[in-house]
Amino acid sequence: MSNILNHFGIKDAIDILLVAVFLYEIYRLMKKTGTTTIFLGVLAFVALWLVISQVLDMRLMGAILDKLISGGFILLVIVFQKEIRSLLQAVGSHKSFMALIKFFLPKMGSTTDGNLSYAMPIVMASMDMSKRKEGALIAIQRTVLLDKFVETGEELDAILSTQLIKNIFFKNSPLHDGAMIIVGKKIKAASCILPVSQRQDIPPHLGLRHRSALGLSEETDALVIIVSEETGCISVAHRGELEENISAEDLQKKIISAKNENLT
Repeated sequence: MSNILNHFGIKDAIDILLVAVFLYEIYRLMKKTGTTTIFLGVLAFVALWLVISQVLDMRLMGAILDKLISGGFILLVIVFQKEIRSLLQAVGSHKSFMALIKFFLPKMGSTTDGNLSYAMPIVMASMDMSKRKEGALIAIQRTVLLDKFVETGEELDAILSTQLIKNIFFKNSPLHDGAMIIVGKKIKAASCILPVSQRQDIPPHLGLRHRSALGLSEETDALVIIVSEETGCISVAHRGELEENISAEDLQKKIISAKNENLT
């Protein structure tokens, strides 16, 4: 023990700190994607392997666990490919990561007028539908392409406008069920099917629209707007988090922020 302490330096302290921060961030991201139990299970297995092979020095059991560890990574990728994909997308859309990319690849040519003209049709339509309690689900593509979800609905490729959004989500419209996907300044598709979140901590008063919005925000970095048919409240799902009952001003800020963060 004294030999270990004698060789313990600043480099080792930094190493331990970085591992601790890394594990904590991985835990937070996996908690958002609902894969915490997988993380804890893998962590427990690695701890058991370290105790048996390094501390207790059990050669036979250690050799068996060594083989399992060496092949375990491939097995985890195969079995939990969906969860790993969600985790990597969460890492890629993390605020710190996006800020780093923006530092090296600054956004050029965006203007306040352009941002407002982009956000206002969505905000105005959302507020009108909120007053009339017409349900709506609007996904705004950012850096992760939503092509596979576009394919599940009716492709429109129409110019973005307040009236068109309202017409699509009108109760008698054949396209009002499902989600609208906006790409750039166009309504790419409507009546699209989104993945439903499997999280257990979603409040029971939230319906399928909110679960679908959360599901897409867990798999991609899209900004998803929900208008409740029951209450008329406007909510936003982004990066696996849901913010309920937001104002028109906050909605406008979130849409503009999402547009400015978009690197494509």
